[in-house]
Amino acid sequence: MTTHSTIGILGAGNIGQAVADKAVRHGHEVLIGNSRGPETLQAVVEQLGPKARAVTAEEAAQPDLVFLAVPFFVVPDLTGLTDWSGKIVVDATNQFATANPAEGRYDVGDLTGSEWVAGHLAGARIVKAFNTVFAAFIAADPQHADGRQVIFYAGDDADAKADVAGLLDEFGFAALDLGGLRAGGQLMQLGGPLNGRHLLLQDVG
Repeated sequence: MTTHSTIGILGAGNIGQAVADKAVRHGHEVLIGNSRGPETLQAVVEQLGPKARAVTAEEAAQPDLVFLAVPFFVVPDLTGLTDWSGKIVVDATNQFATANPAEGRYDVGDLTGSEWVAGHLAGARIVKAFNTVFAAFIAADPQHADGRQVIFYAGDDADAKADVAGLLDEFGFAALDLGGLRAGGQLMQLGGPLNGRHLLLQDVG
């Protein structure tokens, strides 16, 4: 498992901010960027503290581990931000067609959402995670009297998955591996049986 001292976060909505908060609390430097520019994120980084820095989207895409917390339908715009080859990209997106969830799902054909994301970020090692729970559950303390908050994850690269699982454990979550982007993604994606499920895992021993 690799230690990622600097983490990039693309998207500064509720999920992006919740992940950023967890990262800085555990000693990571965070580069957080959005499509509107770093000047729109000053209040966010002031709240996160000195380990967080507001940057352009291009700069946020530079670290070797990047969290993708943007709307699903803007993923094609990220293709040219950086050379994605070899980067670990944690895909926290859900495949809504527009900013209005009532307008339904983005059509990706027979692919899972993360397989479609992988097709736009050539060479990236995609790990699906954080999309099945509401942002409030990511932001909250994952340690409860009855167990730890479960975060499911899936991916096709074993080393990338190990890195993400280690980070989830560091943050205090119970990381549960669901396999590859195909089978695991089908369980986790919008409309899948695990999407929107908030579970606790009781530690035994």
